[in-house]
Amino acid sequence: MRPTRVDRPIAVHPFPAAMLAGSFFMLLGALLSDITYFRSYHIQWQNFASWLIVGGLVLSAFAVLFSLFDLRAARRTRAAVIYALLVIAMWIVGFFNALMHARDAWASMPGGLVLSVITVVLGLVATVMAFRRVRTGELQ
Repeated sequence: MRPTRVDRPIAVHPFPAAMLAGSFFMLLGALLSDITYFRSYHIQWQNFASWLIVGGLVLSAFAVLFSLFDLRAARRTRAAVIYALLVIAMWIVGFFNALMHARDAWASMPGGLVLSVITVVLGLVATVMAFRRVRTGELQ
């Protein structure tokens, strides 16, 4: 019998990973709405961005909650800690982004656009971490 390599996923349950992926696309939509608002000055794009940010925060709250449960459990690996910190940072920056978008029309620019970019980058890195597989190097 030849030895096989064992793959072990990072401690992310499928439900919070799906919530994180859904929130990433909502936050990406908010970023695209911000870019469109920055170029067109149509207020409705800012409203779209505000609602998409709130939707992304609601979905990513599940990922934050589950990442905290994983840290509390016996799965406290380095990857799980980095993942939890990324998800929490994404949620906090997204929350401040929602507050920035609550301002009156053009007062949310360019700060809202910058916070949207930061939120999307953090969300992308956290989503990639949630769905990638770690090679342990163990042979069976």
